[in-house]
Amino acid sequence: MPLSQIKPEHYDQQLNQKADRIKALFAELSPPSLTVFPSQPLHYRMRTEFKIWHQDNDSFYVMFRPEDPKVPHRVDQFPVASKTINRLMPELMTAVLQTPVLRQRLFQVEFLSTQTDEALITLIYHKKLDEEWEAAARTLQQALNCQVIGRARKQKLVLNTDFVTEQLNVDGKTYSYQQVEGSFTQPNAGINEKMLHWALSETQQLGGDLLELYCGNGNFTAVLAQNFNQVLATEISKTSVRSALYNFELNGIENVQIARMSSEELTAALMGEREFRRLKDIELDSYQFSTILVDPPRAGLDKATEQLVSRFDNIIYISCNPDTLHGNLETLCKSHEIQQFAIFDQFPYTHHIEIGVRLAKR
Repeated sequence: MPLSQIKPEHYDQQLNQKADRIKALFAELSPPSLTVFPSQPLHYRMRTEFKIWHQDNDSFYVMFRPEDPKVPHRVDQFPVASKTINRLMPELMTAVLQTPVLRQRLFQVEFLSTQTDEALITLIYHKKLDEEWEAAARTLQQALNCQVIGRARKQKLVLNTDFVTEQLNVDGKTYSYQQVEGSFTQPNAGINEKMLHWALSETQQLGGDLLELYCGNGNFTAVLAQNFNQVLATEISKTSVRSALYNFELNGIENVQIARMSSEELTAALMGEREFRRLKDIELDSYQFSTILVDPPRAGLDKATEQLVSRFDNIIYISCNPDTLHGNLETLCKSHEIQQFAIFDQFPYTHHIEIGVRLAKR
């Protein structure tokens, strides 16, 4: 994101333009009034990454614009990133400039932070990392009071831990989440809290059992489990499944089972088309599903999953791509009606928008 686009004084206007675009795109489906959840205009991103540019005796963070991908733009502060990241940026660069083994062949830095000021920094190199680098990195870690990881080709050196623990407040209750370096987490913690509040409210009276596809690290699962008798969640990433199980234990959640499988595989299992060894300890017939929650990647739901979803009485659909959501809803609205319609401004100053939809069977 070019720094020139970050104009807090224009934030409300930009958000209104997004809302108008979404209303126009979905008008033919006759949704109810759009609920708009704004972001904080600054310091909302909990993670970000920068390339490192070396010039003579100087090194600095840079970003590249899509329309001009070969021209580096220097970044000394990044006001959309968390205050923790902005505090660490100059401290890290000062240490890198003063420590040749940390500076040499460093080409990228990734920051992961939390609302409680935990931070993890990943330094990525075009060289093999050795004991000298590790000793310097440990000194750096202590000086910055954060976790440091080194990455190079076929190398990942974790000095202490490879995760931070985020705390999210939803309706007066605090939920803790392990967020692992390199795996997906919601970048805008404030908006994530609003999405969780919305989803919790929308499922309050639904009862029965919940099926969740694409559960990630259990972001929605941990909060919504209280509204259902049982929850079956699926996720394909091994790292995310481990984090989800860790997070369920961390938050004292005991009514969730998780299966490491894709939505296509679970669809085949529920349709009776295939049996999977990964489901041998899960009795699918014991569930009385009333609700399904899907939070798919940008490609949206494939046709088989779309067919599966249409069998449920209640659908909660979280989307990061309005166009694929629109395509899925054209099918789902043949059997269901849109009850609630909301946008969450996960990425201010960009065209991206997160959408939440609750549908009920006609």
